[in-house]
Formats: sequence, C-alpha cells, structure tokens
Amino acid sequence: MGVLNRIDLRGSARDPRGLLPRAQLDVSVAVEQIRPIVEAVRAHGFGAIREATHRFDGVTLDQLRVPAEAIAAAERALDPAVRAALTESIARARRVHDDQRRTETVTEVVPGGTVTERWVPVERVGLYVPGGLAMYPSTVVMNVVPAQAAGVRSLVVASPPQRENGGLPDDRVLAACALLGVEEVYAVGGAQAVAMLAYGATTDASGDTRCVPVDMITGPGNVWVTAAKRLLRGVVGIDAEAGPTEIAVLADETADPAHVAADLISQAEHDPLAASVLVTPSLELADAVERELTRQIASAKHSPRITEALSGAQSGVVLVDDLEAGLRVVDAYAAEHLEIQTRDARQWALRVRNAGAIFVGPYAPVSLGDYCAGSNHVLPTGGCARHSSGLSVQSFLRGIHIIEYDEAALRDVARHVVTLAEVEDLPAHGQAVAVRFPDERYR
Repeated sequence: MGVLNRIDLRGSARDPRGLLPRAQLDVSVAVEQIRPIVEAVRAHGFGAIREATHRFDGVTLDQLRVPAEAIAAAERALDPAVRAALTESIARARRVHDDQRRTETVTEVVPGGTVTERWVPVERVGLYVPGGLAMYPSTVVMNVVPAQAAGVRSLVVASPPQRENGGLPDDRVLAACALLGVEEVYAVGGAQAVAMLAYGATTDASGDTRCVPVDMITGPGNVWVTAAKRLLRGVVGIDAEAGPTEIAVLADETADPAHVAADLISQAEHDPLAASVLVTPSLELADAVERELTRQIASAKHSPRITEALSGAQSGVVLVDDLEAGLRVVDAYAAEHLEIQTRDARQWALRVRNAGAIFVGPYAPVSLGDYCAGSNHVLPTGGCARHSSGLSVQSFLRGIHIIEYDEAALRDVARHVVTLAEVEDLPAHGQAVAVRFPDERYR
C-alpha cells in the first residue's frame, strides 16, 4: 500500500457517488458553536469582536480598521518579485473578468410590450481573506477583481490579525489591497468577522468609527467562517459555503506520474483535510504516482500536513475500467479543481458536466489557476459543482426585469391574466387588470 487509499471500481456498475472519498465536515455542528459569537457581535459590536479576537487570535486590538498608512507602507515594502507577480495576476484576472460583464437586454414580447433585463451590481460587499495555515494575497485578487468588474461601489476586506505583524493582517494581503485600490480593511477573522460584516459594528473603543453592514459576503475560510456564512445567509447574500480544497485528476497511461504527483501534493499542502483524488484506468500509472508521491513528499516543506491529507479518507486512487468510466466518476465527484491528463485531453474536458474549473493537459496545473491563469480560484467544493459555479462577475450582479406595456398590449393579454387568476383562486389579481378596461367582459 502507498500513501493514497485505493478504491477499485473496475467491473462495477454501481453509482459511484457513495463510494468516492470525501472530506467529512459537519458545518451544522459548527453553526451551533459559533452562534453565541455571532449573537454577541450583533448585540455588543466592538466589545464582542475584540473579545473573540483575543480569544481565538491571541491579539488584543483597540481599533479594528487598518490605518491607511499601514496599507500604504505594506505596499511600499513589497518585495519587487512579489509585486510583479501580483501585478501580472491582477492584469490577467481583469482581462478574463472584464469579458464577463453582462449587458442590458430588451425583449419586445408584443408591439407595445417589452421586458428589459438590467444587470445591477450589489452595492456593498465584504470580502473575506483567510489567514490561518497560510496567507492568501491571491485571494484578495480573486475576490476584488470580479467585484470591481461588476461595478460594486463599496468594497471592504476582512482578514485575521497576525500577532507577529503587530495585530495587522499579513503585509502581503495589505499590499494586494493597496494594489487594487481597496482602502477599507479590517483586522478581524473567523465568525466574528462575518458577523461584523453582516450586522455592522463600531470598530474602536471610543465608538468613533464604524463598519457599515454589507449586502453580500464572499471569500473562502475555515469551518467557522463557513458556519457563520450559513447562519447569516438571508441577513446577507453569500457566494458559497467553501469547504476544504480538493483536486481530482483524470489520467491515463500517457500522463507523466511526476506531474500528477506534484499536482496532488500541491492541493494537499493547503490543509490536513484537503482532498487529492486520482482517477485512472492505468494500474501502472497509479503505482508510478505512488512512487513519485513518496519521493516528492520527502522533500516537501509541509510534508506532515501533506501526508495527513493524502492518507486521509478524503483522498485516494480510484481505479476504473476505462476513461468513459473515469468520466462518470469525475462527474459524480464534481471536483473543485479537475485536471484532465489524458490522450485527447480537450475532448474529454468538453464532455465533463460537473467541475468548478477544468485544467486541460500537462501544462495547465491547478496552481496556474490559483495565481495567474486569469480564471478565478474561489470555486465550489464538496460536490457543490453539480449545481454551483465559481466566483465571477455574475456573482456580484442582480438581474432586474423592467416591464413596460402600453394600453393596447395589456388589453390584448388581459383575458389570459384574468383566466389564470381565477384558476389560482386569486380573483383580485384578475380584477387589477379588469378594472383598467371597464368596457370589457371576461366571463
């Protein structure tokens, strides 16, 4: 046996969904655990946020908003190579997301009767940037760029305070905010950050400054952040309930085992609960990947975390009869990130129905999408790719219908409105039309 568990589906006609590895994350239990924190923030604002921040982050703050000078200083001190990488990431993301902006559509249903669909951005959005096992300036890019492309007027970032940074969020996160023109940043993490964004709160002991409530919260986080987003869905809009990251690789004998192993490891280093799944009809490839995993893990910086993730129940090798069977498996799994490393990879990729993002061929690893492909890396996890999409410009837009009918157009359809109102036993609905045409009889 190697690092990965093996699931042999060769010769099986069963629905694979219940057989596939998946991280076990009980968000409902976490909801009850963070409910008192959220309620305390709602009732007591700054004091509750300060207490939770001290308890969970080991930092006691007198003000939660990051001073403008600290944001500017982080940008000035940014390593030139990091600046160049972030600048390129921003440029590529803008190129992709600017093309996603929807345009107004006017449909003439009948002469004199039109329906216009306008796309209106959310007014104020809170963007959460994690700061636990790793720091994610790239997540600032992935949240801010589509919101800006959508035309969101007010953007606020919340990210956990770091003890080693004087209670400020990570300097690279602050620098990314500066590069993107985000001026309102709070050193708050976890459930208390989500509650602050949803309900608003004063952000210093004097009560002189305040975080105004947002309309929507986006961005990934740990189980406590996810639980808070679930609890507050309806108070605010949310993008998704992001769980541990995951990668699935559909590969045949043409795949390079060193590439496959490296890509599985790249996601495993995020978190001990990260999921890395290889789906293949090639036993030889599976064995070669195992040998590569052993070799590459030995020299990896985060080898204990990687080993825990790869050997966990959420990761494994799934052996299938052929690529057709493999396609059924990856569609059932609905991975956050799906790599296709097969012969004719693009043709197989075009047949995939369920995935957050698809990476095609040997030179499109998931880490490219994490940083510089131009695509968004905030993606559905836990099988939610069967019904949800990743973060995009559309996430921040609302479609509003504008209905315009003149007298003749309404008169022409009035009898149908009255009929349907009577069928549903809502006669006042019909009367609201009939009253406009007292000379007409509809029965």
